[in-house]
Amino acid sequence: MDSERLFGLGLEPVLTTSELAEYLGVHVQAIYDLRTDGRGPSGIRVGREIHYRVSDVRQWLDGLHEPERSLSGSGTEC
Repeated sequence: MDSERLFGLGLEPVLTTSELAEYLGVHVQAIYDLRTDGRGPSGIRVGREIHYRVSDVRQWLDGLHEPERSLSGSGTEC
């Protein structure tokens, strides 16, 4: 089934663990380790595989976002 057809059914795309690791540029084991530690994205178990909704991955990544540091608090003067 292609993504366009799934979207028409109201289903959002999902990523496998391998696809997520490739997207993030990390080893697959890093994704498993994050999940084991309770710090990874929410997943959906389908049989023996774990799949990740794109929206869940985005939400997880947003939660990891570090706020920008202000220049005024850095101790340097212009």
